[in-house]
Amino acid sequence: MSDSVTARPRPRAFWADLRFLLGIALIVVSVAGVWFVVAAARQTAPVFAAATTLLPGEAVESADLRVVDVALGPVHDSYATPTTLRPGAVATRVVRAGELVPNDALGDAAGVRSTTVVITSASEVPATVGTGSSVDVWAAAPRERGAYDTPRILVGSATVASVDRDRSMMGATAVAVEIVIDRDDVATTLAAIADGSSLSIVPSGGAGS
Repeated sequence: MSDSVTARPRPRAFWADLRFLLGIALIVVSVAGVWFVVAAARQTAPVFAAATTLLPGEAVESADLRVVDVALGPVHDSYATPTTLRPGAVATRVVRAGELVPNDALGDAAGVRSTTVVITSASEVPATVGTGSSVDVWAAAPRERGAYDTPRILVGSATVASVDRDRSMMGATAVAVEIVIDRDDVATTLAAIADGSSLSIVPSGGAGS
């Protein structure tokens, strides 16, 4: 009888084992990456949101803000927080109610160059114009016999602080609009009011906000 020969299994090639290990490593890395992204998305930090619309030059106090917890990631430091709000801070630009407050929207009162004046508009003010809207003030200088010159822009891109639509003048409704303007524009604005110019409030860029 001949001896039977038992075939030995061939050893697995090294490259096959390496490919298996690399596959396991990729799975582990993928799972870890997903976990890291989810964990980072869940990490929130307190920042300020405007409780009311903030206007340029307006003093900002804690009552004007509310703390919200949001996940901002690497841009968190760009927004105002309870630890960064300084006493005497003022708004440097419009921040609408509910919006997060960027650090550059708050500044020192000493650096503010704006103030407010009240304009009575000779024409109808669009209903879309309200607090925080950007408007242009148009002026037509008076001439003889009740005529007026061609209107021109007196102040461009002013910010509306408030709108009073309840005033009446000589039996007609006149809208008084309080606007925030640069101090350099105060003299010409007051001069236009004093000489009886016809002033109109028009949304900047054809928009009401």
